Amino acid sequence: MQEFLYETTQGDTWDLISFKVFGTERFSKKIAQNNLTYIKTVIFPPGIKIFIPNEIKTEEKGENPPWL
Repeated sequence: MQEFLYETTQGDTWDLISFKVFGTERFSKKIAQNNLTYIKTVIFPPGIKIFIPNEIKTEEKGENPPWL
């Protein structure tokens, strides 16, 4: 699985990282699961390197589910 790096800024959270990278909080759980070293971190300090799996980039990240 290929990945790319995101470097945290003071105050980042999993959902904020997902929003900054993808424009939605929807991928915060997948990002956290890909970074088990920091899984219990709630609020990040600056400078932590977070790996973002490339498989997320290929998903249809902004579409509503079919029932909406």
